[in-house]
Amino acid sequence: MLGAVAVLLGLAFVGWLVWRAAKKRTINAHMVMYGLSCASGIFTLVFFLSMDIDKMIKILVSVILGAALIFLAAYLQRRQLPKAD
Repeated sequence: MLGAVAVLLGLAFVGWLVWRAAKKRTINAHMVMYGLSCASGIFTLVFFLSMDIDKMIKILVSVILGAALIFLAAYLQRRQLPKAD
């Protein structure tokens, strides 16, 4: 059940990006990175909740991994390429 919800939310995100592109609105890199971070957080939550360990550990690991993925997305967005001389 949770897997189906995760897949539907992933498809909804892709549909939202296609809808924005069809309306000729800009799609910024930070919007895509934020969406991918949210989608990976959802899939991570589904993966850990399907395992056979205590519920508190599942939630804790999911939150920590989700925070790490969001931090990584923000770091990659802010990173600047060196200027060529």
